Amino acid sequence: MRNLLFTFIAFALLTSCGGDSIKIDGSSTVFPISEKAAGKYSKTENSTKVKVSESGTGGGFKKFARKEIDISNASRPIKKSEDSACKAGGVKYIELPIAYDGLAVVVNPQNTWVDKLTVAELKKIWEPAAQNKIMKWSQIRAGWPDIDIKLYGAGTASGTFDYFTEAIVGEAKSSRGYYNPNENDNVLVQGVAGDKAALGYFGLYYYLENQDKLKIVPIDDEDSTNGAGAIIPSMETVMNGTYQPLSRPLLIYISKESSTKKEVDGFVNFYLDNAETVVKEAKYIPLTKETYAIVKERYKNKVVGSLFLALKSTVGIKLEELLKKQ
Repeated sequence: MRNLLFTFIAFALLTSCGGDSIKIDGSSTVFPISEKAAGKYSKTENSTKVKVSESGTGGGFKKFARKEIDISNASRPIKKSEDSACKAGGVKYIELPIAYDGLAVVVNPQNTWVDKLTVAELKKIWEPAAQNKIMKWSQIRAGWPDIDIKLYGAGTASGTFDYFTEAIVGEAKSSRGYYNPNENDNVLVQGVAGDKAALGYFGLYYYLENQDKLKIVPIDDEDSTNGAGAIIPSMETVMNGTYQPLSRPLLIYISKESSTKKEVDGFVNFYLDNAETVVKEAKYIPLTKETYAIVKERYKNKVVGSLFLALKSTVGIKLEELLKKQ
């Protein structure tokens, strides 16, 4: 009887300690934004603890569907399979775009031969057909050195992996298997920074944080309607749409059930009210003020479901137009 009473008390203490906390997980790309929002929130008069973790967009959605977290960070829109998992788990969600990002393609600073890459060249490197065939830099462009390419890219649970493969190869998750994958972008940074023959990709933030260790590669989408040639990702080129096809929206997903809790609702409203500031501080690209106003209204009205599920592709979408149609 005594052991049973002790167990009950311990369980009660454990649940009461975590009851007023907010749990966020998911994308390592969105992590810096949500972490800054949580940090600013902790300096207000609110005592709610906000725990921000990163397990990749796919990993976050799995926890979200199991009701293990309140908010899921995502570097790509939710998939139909993840939407189905949420429905099966009884999770209704509110989808909120919070920022733009450009995927940075980088090489080692000692790489003197790469001046730019075209989308076609990137596809040649990363498509499944490249497996065990495209192994050397000399196979990409005549005149480049006859040395092995060391590839670093997002892990398969990452939203960055899904978006990059869709944008470059033409189908999400369609990729060669012979490369160094990781959901942690800092590990990818270290890999490229330590290997002269390396080529990698990840969110722009991680390049900006490590510019002294990396060399960014301009990308040419070879689109005659664009006509801008090879473009480097920046706040300007992502916002004006010239950095294509590697620009994308970043999102957070709020459990509708969690949003009824005072502490979660308070944090989400704080997050949206300060989104432009925290996005800039995290070195990402904010939405326009008009777009943030639409997003706030979307949360206020607790609009559930995704804007993106009916689309054939999310590459090159106009977020503002999509939101206005809702």
